[in-house]
Amino acid sequence: MKLHYYPETDSLYVELKAGPGVETREVSSGINVDLDAAGDAVGLDIDQASTKLDLATLETRALPVRSYKAG
Repeated sequence: MKLHYYPETDSLYVELKAGPGVETREVSSGINVDLDAAGDAVGLDIDQASTKLDLATLETRALPVRSYKAG
C-alpha cells in the first residue's frame, strides 16, 4: 500500500495494490474508489484531503510491514 499526497490539488491517493484501475466510482462526496477488471478496489482518491483528514500524523497498529520508505 502506498500513500500519494498532491499538495497542488490537496488530494490523497491511497494505492491499495499495484495494477490499473478500469472503473472509478464515487462512494461519497469527493471520495472515489478505483476498481480493477475483476471489480476489486485498487485505490482510493480523496479530494480536499486536508479538510477531511488529519494529514499531520500517520499511525499504524499491528500492521505486518515488511518495508518502510519515507520520501
